[in-house]
Amino acid sequence: MGTLDGKTALIFGVANHNSIAWGIAQKLAAEGARLAFTYQGRMEQNVRKLTTNMPETLVVPCDVQSDDELDATFERVGQEFGGLDILIHSVAYAPTEDLKARIVNISRAGFTTALDISAYSLVAMAKRAEPLMRQHGGGSIVAMTYLGSERVVPNYNLMGIAKAALEASIRYLAWDLGPSAIRVNGISAGPLRTLSARGVGNITAMFDLVEQVAPLRRNIEQGDVGDLAAYLCSPTARNLTGNILYLDAGFHLMGLGTM
Repeated sequence: MGTLDGKTALIFGVANHNSIAWGIAQKLAAEGARLAFTYQGRMEQNVRKLTTNMPETLVVPCDVQSDDELDATFERVGQEFGGLDILIHSVAYAPTEDLKARIVNISRAGFTTALDISAYSLVAMAKRAEPLMRQHGGGSIVAMTYLGSERVVPNYNLMGIAKAALEASIRYLAWDLGPSAIRVNGISAGPLRTLSARGVGNITAMFDLVEQVAPLRRNIEQGDVGDLAAYLCSPTARNLTGNILYLDAGFHLMGLGTM
Protein backbone atom coordinates (compact mmCIF):
# COMPACT_ATOMS: atom_id res chain seq x y z
CA MET A 1 0.00 0.00 0.00
CA GLY A 2 1.39 3.39 -1.00
CA THR A 3 0.69 6.66 0.78
CA LEU A 4 -0.97 7.98 -2.38
CA ASP A 5 -3.01 4.96 -3.43
CA GLY A 6 -6.14 6.06 -5.27
CA LYS A 7 -4.87 9.64 -5.68
CA THR A 8 -4.62 11.47 -8.99
CA ALA A 9 -1.91 13.95 -9.93
CA LEU A 10 -1.32 16.45 -12.73
CA ILE A 11 2.32 17.34 -13.36
CA PHE A 12 3.59 20.36 -15.27
CA GLY A 13 7.25 20.70 -16.16
CA VAL A 14 8.72 17.39 -17.35
CA ALA A 15 11.22 18.04 -20.14
CA ASN A 16 13.56 15.04 -19.85
CA HIS A 17 14.82 12.41 -17.40
CA ASN A 18 16.78 15.05 -15.45
CA SER A 19 13.75 17.25 -14.79
CA ILE A 20 12.78 17.88 -11.18
CA ALA A 21 9.19 17.20 -12.21
CA TRP A 22 10.21 13.74 -13.43
CA GLY A 23 11.87 12.94 -10.12
CA ILE A 24 8.63 13.94 -8.40
CA ALA A 25 6.52 11.93 -10.85
CA GLN A 26 8.48 8.74 -10.21
CA LYS A 27 7.99 9.05 -6.47
CA LEU A 28 4.27 9.83 -6.76
CA ALA A 29 3.82 6.80 -9.00
CA ALA A 30 5.77 4.60 -6.58
CA GLU A 31 3.39 5.70 -3.83
CA GLY A 32 0.38 4.66 -5.90
CA ALA A 33 -0.79 7.86 -7.60
CA ARG A 34 -2.24 7.88 -11.10
CA LEU A 35 -0.51 10.56 -13.17
CA ALA A 36 -1.25 13.04 -15.93
CA PHE A 37 1.53 14.97 -17.66
CA THR A 38 1.59 18.04 -19.87
CA TYR A 39 4.09 18.91 -22.56
CA GLN A 40 4.76 21.81 -24.86
CA GLY A 41 5.85 21.52 -28.47
CA ARG A 42 8.95 19.43 -29.10
CA MET A 43 8.93 17.99 -25.57
CA GLU A 44 6.11 15.60 -26.48
CA GLN A 45 8.42 12.80 -27.61
CA ASN A 46 10.47 13.01 -24.40
CA VAL A 47 7.43 12.91 -22.13
CA ARG A 48 5.77 10.05 -23.99
CA LYS A 49 8.98 8.01 -23.96
CA LEU A 50 9.46 8.52 -20.22
CA THR A 51 5.88 7.56 -19.39
CA THR A 52 5.65 4.51 -21.66
CA ASN A 53 5.79 2.02 -18.81
CA MET A 54 3.54 3.96 -16.44
CA PRO A 55 0.04 2.41 -16.37
CA GLU A 56 -3.05 4.55 -16.93
CA THR A 57 -1.01 7.65 -17.67
CA LEU A 58 -2.53 10.67 -19.41
CA VAL A 59 -0.31 12.92 -21.57
CA VAL A 60 -1.74 16.18 -22.94
CA PRO A 61 -0.36 19.30 -24.64
CA CYS A 62 -0.48 22.57 -22.72
CA ASP A 63 1.07 26.00 -23.19
CA VAL A 64 0.69 27.67 -19.78
CA GLN A 65 0.39 31.07 -21.47
CA SER A 66 -2.81 29.94 -23.20
CA ASP A 67 -6.03 30.07 -21.19
CA ASP A 68 -7.72 27.91 -23.81
CA GLU A 69 -5.10 25.18 -23.49
CA LEU A 70 -5.21 25.33 -19.69
CA ASP A 71 -9.00 25.00 -19.82
CA ALA A 72 -8.72 22.02 -22.15
CA THR A 73 -6.07 20.33 -19.99
CA PHE A 74 -8.01 20.52 -16.75
CA GLU A 75 -11.25 19.57 -18.48
CA ARG A 76 -9.56 16.45 -19.88
CA VAL A 77 -8.13 15.56 -16.48
CA GLY A 78 -11.56 15.96 -14.92
CA GLN A 79 -13.08 13.69 -17.53
CA GLU A 80 -10.41 11.01 -17.18
CA PHE A 81 -9.86 11.14 -13.42
CA GLY A 82 -13.24 12.33 -12.13
CA GLY A 83 -11.45 14.98 -10.08
CA LEU A 84 -7.92 15.79 -8.96
CA ASP A 85 -5.88 15.37 -5.77
CA ILE A 86 -2.41 16.68 -6.60
CA LEU A 87 -1.00 19.46 -8.79
CA ILE A 88 2.75 19.81 -9.36
CA HIS A 89 4.03 23.13 -10.75
CA SER A 90 7.61 22.91 -11.99
CA VAL A 91 7.51 25.55 -14.69
CA ALA A 92 9.85 28.51 -15.13
CA TYR A 93 11.19 30.50 -18.05
CA ALA A 94 12.82 33.83 -18.88
CA PRO A 95 14.08 34.90 -22.31
CA THR A 96 17.81 34.24 -22.50
CA GLU A 97 18.75 37.80 -23.35
CA ASP A 98 16.85 39.12 -20.33
CA LEU A 99 18.04 36.38 -17.98
CA LYS A 100 21.66 37.22 -18.78
CA ALA A 101 21.14 40.99 -18.72
CA ARG A 102 21.76 43.33 -15.81
CA ILE A 103 18.53 43.87 -13.91
CA VAL A 104 18.37 47.51 -15.02
CA ASN A 105 18.49 46.37 -18.64
CA ILE A 106 15.66 43.82 -18.52
CA SER A 107 13.09 44.51 -21.21
CA ARG A 108 9.46 45.08 -20.34
CA ALA A 109 8.49 42.17 -22.59
CA GLY A 110 11.04 39.85 -20.99
CA PHE A 111 9.91 40.77 -17.49
CA THR A 112 6.28 40.16 -18.43
CA THR A 113 7.06 36.80 -20.01
CA ALA A 114 9.11 35.58 -17.03
CA LEU A 115 6.42 36.55 -14.50
CA ASP A 116 3.62 35.12 -16.66
CA ILE A 117 5.18 31.70 -17.18
CA SER A 118 7.02 31.33 -13.87
CA ALA A 119 4.49 32.81 -11.43
CA TYR A 120 1.08 33.63 -12.90
CA SER A 121 0.85 30.13 -14.34
CA LEU A 122 0.53 28.77 -10.78
CA VAL A 123 -2.43 31.06 -10.12
CA ALA A 124 -4.02 30.06 -13.43
CA MET A 125 -3.56 26.36 -12.67
CA ALA A 126 -4.89 26.67 -9.12
CA LYS A 127 -8.04 28.37 -10.38
CA ARG A 128 -8.78 25.41 -12.63
CA ALA A 129 -7.65 22.79 -10.12
CA GLU A 130 -9.93 24.02 -7.32
CA PRO A 131 -13.24 22.64 -8.61
CA LEU A 132 -11.61 19.31 -9.50
CA MET A 133 -10.01 19.02 -6.07
CA ARG A 134 -13.28 19.87 -4.37
CA GLN A 135 -14.76 16.79 -6.04
CA HIS A 136 -12.21 14.73 -4.10
CA GLY A 137 -12.64 16.62 -0.83
CA GLY A 138 -9.51 18.74 -1.17
CA GLY A 139 -6.00 18.43 -2.52
CA SER A 140 -2.37 19.47 -2.49
CA ILE A 141 -0.52 21.89 -4.77
CA VAL A 142 3.29 21.88 -4.77
CA ALA A 143 5.43 24.41 -6.67
CA MET A 144 9.18 24.48 -7.20
CA THR A 145 11.20 27.54 -6.23
CA TYR A 146 14.80 28.48 -5.37
CA LEU A 147 16.82 30.52 -2.87
CA GLY A 148 17.43 33.18 -5.53
CA SER A 149 13.93 34.45 -4.73
CA GLU A 150 15.11 36.02 -1.48
CA ARG A 151 18.88 36.37 -1.83
CA VAL A 152 21.06 37.56 -4.66
CA VAL A 153 22.43 34.60 -6.62
CA PRO A 154 24.73 35.86 -9.40
CA ASN A 155 23.41 34.90 -12.86
CA TYR A 156 19.93 34.02 -11.51
CA ASN A 157 18.85 37.62 -12.09
CA LEU A 158 15.34 37.97 -13.54
CA MET A 159 14.39 34.45 -12.47
CA GLY A 160 14.95 35.45 -8.85
CA ILE A 161 12.33 38.16 -9.23
CA ALA A 162 9.92 35.71 -10.84
CA LYS A 163 10.44 33.15 -8.06
CA ALA A 164 9.78 35.83 -5.45
CA ALA A 165 6.42 36.45 -7.11
CA LEU A 166 5.80 32.69 -7.18
CA GLU A 167 6.45 32.36 -3.45
CA ALA A 168 4.11 35.24 -2.63
CA SER A 169 1.50 33.55 -4.81
CA ILE A 170 1.95 30.31 -2.84
CA ARG A 171 1.17 32.10 0.42
CA TYR A 172 -1.88 33.94 -0.88
CA LEU A 173 -3.21 30.85 -2.63
CA ALA A 174 -2.84 28.89 0.61
CA TRP A 175 -5.12 31.43 2.29
CA ASP A 176 -7.53 31.58 -0.63
CA LEU A 177 -7.88 27.83 -1.14
CA GLY A 178 -7.76 26.71 2.48
CA PRO A 179 -11.57 26.71 2.90
CA SER A 180 -11.69 24.22 -0.01
CA ALA A 181 -9.29 21.93 1.92
CA ILE A 182 -6.57 22.61 -0.65
CA ARG A 183 -3.03 22.98 0.64
CA VAL A 184 -0.38 24.97 -1.26
CA ASN A 185 3.35 24.65 -0.54
CA GLY A 186 6.66 25.34 -2.22
CA ILE A 187 9.94 23.41 -2.29
CA SER A 188 13.08 25.53 -2.45
CA ALA A 189 15.53 22.97 -3.77
CA GLY A 190 19.27 23.30 -4.04
CA PRO A 191 20.97 23.36 -7.45
CA LEU A 192 20.35 20.35 -9.69
CA ARG A 193 21.57 19.36 -13.13
CA THR A 194 18.48 20.16 -15.17
CA LEU A 195 17.81 21.61 -18.60
CA SER A 196 16.74 24.94 -17.12
CA ALA A 197 19.83 25.13 -14.89
CA ARG A 198 22.02 25.33 -17.98
CA GLY A 199 20.50 28.71 -18.75
CA VAL A 200 21.65 30.16 -15.43
CA GLY A 201 25.32 29.42 -16.04
CA ASN A 202 28.25 28.57 -13.72
CA ILE A 203 26.27 25.61 -12.36
CA THR A 204 29.41 23.55 -11.63
CA ALA A 205 30.72 26.25 -9.31
CA MET A 206 27.38 26.23 -7.47
CA PHE A 207 27.66 22.48 -6.85
CA ASP A 208 31.19 22.91 -5.53
CA LEU A 209 30.12 25.73 -3.22
CA VAL A 210 27.26 23.71 -1.72
CA GLU A 211 29.61 20.80 -0.98
CA GLN A 212 32.03 23.17 0.74
CA VAL A 213 29.57 25.33 2.68
CA ALA A 214 26.30 23.47 3.33
CA PRO A 215 26.09 21.97 6.85
CA LEU A 216 25.61 18.48 5.39
CA ARG A 217 28.46 19.02 2.88
CA ARG A 218 26.57 17.53 -0.04
CA ASN A 219 24.30 18.33 -2.94
CA ILE A 220 20.78 17.00 -3.35
CA GLU A 221 19.34 14.80 -6.09
CA GLN A 222 16.06 14.76 -8.01
CA GLY A 223 14.89 11.83 -5.92
CA ASP A 224 15.21 13.92 -2.75
CA VAL A 225 12.76 16.42 -4.18
CA GLY A 226 10.44 13.57 -5.11
CA ASP A 227 10.48 12.30 -1.53
CA LEU A 228 9.56 15.70 -0.08
CA ALA A 229 6.88 16.35 -2.71
CA ALA A 230 5.28 12.97 -2.03
CA TYR A 231 5.22 13.75 1.68
CA LEU A 232 3.60 17.15 1.08
CA CYS A 233 0.93 15.46 -1.02
CA SER A 234 0.23 12.75 1.56
CA PRO A 235 -2.30 12.77 4.42
CA THR A 236 0.62 12.98 6.87
CA ALA A 237 1.17 16.61 5.77
CA ARG A 238 -2.52 17.49 6.16
CA ASN A 239 -1.79 20.57 8.31
CA LEU A 240 1.05 22.00 6.23
CA THR A 241 0.15 24.85 3.91
CA GLY A 242 1.64 28.16 2.83
CA ASN A 243 5.18 26.95 3.48
CA ILE A 244 8.41 27.25 1.53
CA LEU A 245 10.43 24.20 2.55
CA TYR A 246 14.19 24.33 1.97
CA LEU A 247 15.74 21.19 0.52
CA ASP A 248 19.39 22.11 0.06
CA ALA A 249 21.42 20.22 2.70
CA GLY A 250 21.14 23.33 4.87
CA PHE A 251 22.87 25.71 2.45
CA HIS A 252 20.19 28.39 2.97
CA LEU A 253 21.34 28.82 6.60
CA MET A 254 24.75 30.11 5.73
CA GLY A 255 25.83 33.72 5.60
CA LEU A 256 29.48 33.04 4.81
CA GLY A 257 31.55 30.10 3.71
CA THR A 258 33.63 28.08 6.13
CA MET A 259 36.48 29.96 7.80
